[in-house]
Amino acid sequence: MFQDILVTGLVNGSVYALLAIGFSLIFGVARIVNIAHTAFYMLAAYGFYALLVKLGLNFAVAGLLAVAGVTALSLACYKLVIEPLREHEAAVLIATIALAIIFQELMLFAFGGHYLGIPSTLDGVVRIAGVSIPYQRFVILAVAAVMLAATWALLYATRLGLAIRATANDLEVASLMGMNVHRIALATVAFSVALAAIAGVVVAPVYVVDPFMWLGPLVTMLAIVVLGGLGSVKGSLAGAFIIGFVEAITVFALPAGAFLKGAVALSIMVLVLLVRPEGLYGVVFEEEER
Repeated sequence: MFQDILVTGLVNGSVYALLAIGFSLIFGVARIVNIAHTAFYMLAAYGFYALLVKLGLNFAVAGLLAVAGVTALSLACYKLVIEPLREHEAAVLIATIALAIIFQELMLFAFGGHYLGIPSTLDGVVRIAGVSIPYQRFVILAVAAVMLAATWALLYATRLGLAIRATANDLEVASLMGMNVHRIALATVAFSVALAAIAGVVVAPVYVVDPFMWLGPLVTMLAIVVLGGLGSVKGSLAGAFIIGFVEAITVFALPAGAFLKGAVALSIMVLVLLVRPEGLYGVVFEEEER
């Protein structure tokens, strides 16, 4: 049981981290609550399925094309739909909900409401410190580790990362210092959605692909972001693994745990917020002049 909890917690936490960190970056830089974030995760899974199964492309090529296509689509959505509405937070929230539902309905129309499976491309297991991890799940862990390291490098070892952190800290001051906050927001959206798309590609061979697969991760991701502290990348990372392991323990240790994992995870979030209303690593944003 311990091995199952460990592997499942790490895998779920890694996927949640990719989603939550991207969401936090967008919120921190652009002050956008992007409900469509996990819809791009769903689109990447469908794109990967279509390229791999329908067109017969190579695993790596299909994954790269799916991520690139979804990232490009997110930039188009940002420029055409979100950026013109950025002055109105409620309108942005409604627009991202509409985008997510549009993507859902398009996938229903194109692929139907059936559960689609992608054949596993990697068989066997790898043993690390006596723990057996199926290769396909090990790929999730490896890709997540690489992308989390890339995120750290981007934020703390590049000029763009410095600009992102400065903009997230104070949008008005960053603009007065001569930073092009619109371009920074666009770059942040591209990187953040790419993280979500990568998560969609790596989980597609492990889980089923369906038009509603974005809803469950959306609720969990929002809980993680609130638990960790809105806008905090460190908090999102910590919250992702906390929720991932809480869900794994619930599933394997409690009767009917598969049905209770969401409720238990959200209860943990509520308990933490009762002690720390700002979250584990809460960031307080000053109200900006519009």
